[in-house]
Amino acid sequence: MPEFSRDQVSHLAKLSRLALSEDELKHFASQIDDIIDTVSTVRKVDADGVEPMSHPHSIMTAMREDKVVKTLTAEQALDQAPSVEEQRFAVPQILGEQD
Repeated sequence: MPEFSRDQVSHLAKLSRLALSEDELKHFASQIDDIIDTVSTVRKVDADGVEPMSHPHSIMTAMREDKVVKTLTAEQALDQAPSVEEQRFAVPQILGEQD
C-alpha cells in the first residue's frame, strides 16, 4: 500500500484550515500510515457469521419486568406540601426571577 505523503497531509490540513509545521506534516503522515495499515489488517479478518455486538463481552443486564402499579394522585402527592398553588408545589422564588 502506498505511503500517505507529506503533500497529502498538507492538502488535508489546508482543507481543514489547520496550520501545520513541517515536522507536524511528517509526523501526521507517519501516523496516518500506521492507522491505514491497522485498518487494512482489521478488514482482512473473516467476520462472516459473527454477530455484531456493542461490547466485547456478553453482558446480561438485570432488568426487571415492567409492572403497572398504583401511583399517588395529585392530591395525595400534595397533601403534605407546605405550600400548594394551582395543584403544584409552591416554592420560594430563586435567582431574582420575576413572576
